[in-house]
Amino acid sequence: MLSQGPVRHAARSSDEATFAMAVPSRALCGGNCEPVPVEIRQEKHLIKSTVEIIAPSISSETGADGDDIVPHVGERVERKGSTSGGHSIRHDPDRTPPARRSIRLETARDIATHVLDVTDDPTRNPWTFRLWFLGIGLGSFGSVLATIFFFKPQVVSVSVIFLAVVSHVMGNAMAQMLPRTGWSGRWLNPHPFHRKEHVAIIIMASSAATCAYGIEALAVRQLWYASSPNAAESILLLFSSQLLGYGIGGLLRQTLVYPTRMLYPVVLPIMAMVDTLDGDRTMASVRPAASVRLRLFYAIFAVVFVWEAFPQYLMPIMTGLSVFCLTHRDDQTITNIFGGSNGNEGLGLLSLCLDWQYIARSMSPLWVPLPTLVNSCMGYVIGLVVLAAAFYGHLWRAQDFPFLSQLLFSPESNATRYVPYNQSAILGPTNEVNVSALDLDRLPYFSTAHVLYLITTNLAAMATVTHILLWHYDDLSSAWSCLASTPLDRLFRRWRWGRGAGRRAHAALDDEATRDPHFQLMRAYDEVPIWWYLVVLGLSILVGMVCLRQVESGLPWWGFLLAVAIAAVSIVFFGMQWAITGYSFGIQPVVQMIAGYCLVGKPVANMYFTLFAFNSASQGQILLKDLKLGQYAKLSPKCTFTAQFVGTIVGAILNYVMMNSIVSSQRVIFLSVEGTTVWSGQNVQQYNSQAIAWGAFARELFSIGGRYQWVTLAFLIGLALPFPAWFLHRRFPRAGLQHVNTAIISYNIGALSASINAANLSYYAVGFFSQFYLRRYQAAWFVRYNYLVSAAMDSGTEVLVFILTFAVQGASGSAVRFPRYWGNNRGGNSDYCALRAA
Repeated sequence: MLSQGPVRHAARSSDEATFAMAVPSRALCGGNCEPVPVEIRQEKHLIKSTVEIIAPSISSETGADGDDIVPHVGERVERKGSTSGGHSIRHDPDRTPPARRSIRLETARDIATHVLDVTDDPTRNPWTFRLWFLGIGLGSFGSVLATIFFFKPQVVSVSVIFLAVVSHVMGNAMAQMLPRTGWSGRWLNPHPFHRKEHVAIIIMASSAATCAYGIEALAVRQLWYASSPNAAESILLLFSSQLLGYGIGGLLRQTLVYPTRMLYPVVLPIMAMVDTLDGDRTMASVRPAASVRLRLFYAIFAVVFVWEAFPQYLMPIMTGLSVFCLTHRDDQTITNIFGGSNGNEGLGLLSLCLDWQYIARSMSPLWVPLPTLVNSCMGYVIGLVVLAAAFYGHLWRAQDFPFLSQLLFSPESNATRYVPYNQSAILGPTNEVNVSALDLDRLPYFSTAHVLYLITTNLAAMATVTHILLWHYDDLSSAWSCLASTPLDRLFRRWRWGRGAGRRAHAALDDEATRDPHFQLMRAYDEVPIWWYLVVLGLSILVGMVCLRQVESGLPWWGFLLAVAIAAVSIVFFGMQWAITGYSFGIQPVVQMIAGYCLVGKPVANMYFTLFAFNSASQGQILLKDLKLGQYAKLSPKCTFTAQFVGTIVGAILNYVMMNSIVSSQRVIFLSVEGTTVWSGQNVQQYNSQAIAWGAFARELFSIGGRYQWVTLAFLIGLALPFPAWFLHRRFPRAGLQHVNTAIISYNIGALSASINAANLSYYAVGFFSQFYLRRYQAAWFVRYNYLVSAAMDSGTEVLVFILTFAVQGASGSAVRFPRYWGNNRGGNSDYCALRAA
């Protein structure tokens, strides 16, 4: 049987060995700590030994159920290891803990130490038959589901929480049903299902359960171009673009994973649920709190599962309840401002959404940090005003095109007749722009809302760069210094400039990692050699260059290498933004703009440039998030690497198979302006429109003096946006201006330009209740249950949506539509707002 990973700290006696495997150093709490006796019962061997561990100096309070959240300094604690990784915490009556103090959840370290379990047993082995069977099986299932959701009106990511719930149920079922004795038991079922095995399955499945952005480029070529790559070329192209980001991200893990302040809020509900299901399940009989958490999780899961059947199928009006739409059903202005239950319908102002699928979207309001919520809400409010004013001010002929749309339109369009732009008329046989057919007097138009989205995305992208430079410069410097531990350092030994600052930042980073309790426990395992990531990066670049030549992409070798460089820079800046704030946004328009100026007149080359620059950056961030999940779960780095790699390969293959099938059967819908409530081509339309606009008309439309010059000027403006708050913070350090994030504000100004917008009011109401009221005034409840509730609601929703997608919404064939009645306005907008006149 394979072990999880080699243990670095060898010891001479059994007591010393146990101490080395399970105990962080005294530096963990800065020397301000008490020795705490712990009894560890090692699985199968029944070895009992009392050792001393160091309890971090953190405060706690006793909850209503009588169970402490974390041990206090100087408090005697007994932990009994179990086959599922559970712990029991009992107080020593001979020692009285210090006075209880209120929990304060202000920093990333507060959350990481109060909410998450800071214990480990390195003897637990994740390498089992269940890992491979469930990891690949659920990954395949998730990949198929993610591809389906990509072509839905509202793109909903396949929740990692959902995969975690299913893997928990199936893992424990296999542990009960598979043989436990003999040679078959030794290989198929060596021990009960436990936390590390569970997390390894989650990482493998979630690595597959995404829709690769390469699907956009491949779908666009099938829908709008005469030729498309064959199956082998397409799959290899997906392999290259997916794994390229992994290679880059792996080289930066010391900067973007190990430190405590790289919190990755998106991971917290997952770990809260895993700790509950795999730890509290075993201890429910002896710990009242464990029983309460389990019952709460299953109760919320069941309620949400039943509830979601109503907005999703039986009563779609619950997606967006709008009094204004119900009382003004023939007013298009009311639709534009207050409508929002259907894709590209309106701004959804004051609509009440009762559908958790759309409320949670890609970021549940229960785990998004309060500063991020405040910044995004500010952007949302500004966006309502800006989009409405621009449309009714007839900016860029706004009222001659749909209020919200991602298509390119002909100048012949008007308020009663929208005419899509005929791109085939300007493209030659090699998919390059035919200059002689290009009429500068008949340049295409975007909807005004989409132009504003491009402007605010560029503002946000460049504001992110400046924000990270101003507020997190030391972290950024350490990213460069990470090269000092790789073979690449030899290439840069002659470049001595800036190395001193990098070393100082690197030392500061090491100091923070040393004080991080989760990272300290990870020192028990061998790290992934740096050359593993270098090999992945090198092979991805090689395969990518070969495939781009074979598919006649039009992208030159230097353009490909430029895309790789942009991906690397993006992972550093936007990965850090996501890790700290929990907010992630796409920079696809930014990348396409760069390609438009570098690859003039080549829309297809523009798409492939975007694939490697944008998709690879996204994949790198996903890898870093999974590495953080592995760190929180104390999973060996080599196991995490293997699970990510296998999952990505499986997912890419199934992404292509499903995309090819869906695009072939729903071609007419994907080419229409609005689509249906079941299928929508908004994502591929946007991708193609921008490729044409940037590839064919970049200089004519977006250069200084062009119609949409502010899209380009937004780059320069965005760089300056964070400076006012930064300067004011230096003058007034107690004003709280360090929480102002102009990148998040800017992006949310244009975020209403697409999709279903009725959920925003509910999203912010739930978010502020959780992150402001509960976190500040009910901190004990927040620590125990907030992230668990988020996980339960996501899980119930995802399971129900999956069943409905295949049972009645057409994913497995023809759709079974629910009869029309007052709660189901079939044939119109679900909230009864007026349909478009054009």
